[in-house]
Amino acid sequence: MEMTGYSAGTFGWVDYAAADLDAAKSFYGELFHWSLDDGGTTSGGDPYVMARLNGKDVGGLMKLSAEQVQMGVPPHWNSYVAVDDVDAAVAHVAELGGEVHAGPMDLPEAGRIAAVADPTGAVFLLWTPSDTVGSVLVNEPNTFCWNELYTNDLDAAEKFYTDLFGWTSKRASSSEGTPLVELYNGERPAATMMAIQPEWGPMPSVWGVYFAVADCEDAIARAKDLGATVPLEPRDIPPGRFAVVQDPQGASFSIIQLKSGTG
Repeated sequence: MEMTGYSAGTFGWVDYAAADLDAAKSFYGELFHWSLDDGGTTSGGDPYVMARLNGKDVGGLMKLSAEQVQMGVPPHWNSYVAVDDVDAAVAHVAELGGEVHAGPMDLPEAGRIAAVADPTGAVFLLWTPSDTVGSVLVNEPNTFCWNELYTNDLDAAEKFYTDLFGWTSKRASSSEGTPLVELYNGERPAATMMAIQPEWGPMPSVWGVYFAVADCEDAIARAKDLGATVPLEPRDIPPGRFAVVQDPQGASFSIIQLKSGTG
């Protein structure tokens, strides 16, 4: 699906913060058949790599900042939510018990952004685009297709995000009975939230990213050949066949072979 813009309250961009940028480029470029453009820079002046599929923007890669390294932040995927006014949204985050980690700040061509955390500690970014669309291709093989929050306090997270973005929510459960919340931006699905389960071990609240693939088993085999591990092997869920992957730097993401008509 080709996008020309994102309405407020919609996830519209993902990027990867790497300990080793060259290694990340090699892994994700080969896994998802992305072409990688080294021409950009971050607000701190470090390289920002644009990932493209068929010449269209699908995501970005960058190095962890010096401050993140000092704080012990591991490599991870970031999720960006479009808003009409970053500064107003940041103020609302603080009012709702969240934290502001960085910004608001202006980035050349990208727009105005801020890094914030919800009251359960999950970090995400607020983004008002300027000269960029965001992810031009989504919901098709080798592009991002979904965002899911894994949280240690489902009630607090539900209240925070519905208040912040005006999302509506619906309680549900996974195919294994794990409590989850379905979130809607108007009539369109926006994201899901899932309660972290004891058997997952100790883990912080975090936003996870799903990437669509043409064939789940093929993508998993390729990921393993590239040095990844697979904490959750392929299995079927209502939207399709999915698996959880941990890249060679330790960052987790999900892949899914969507059923026809989903996404």
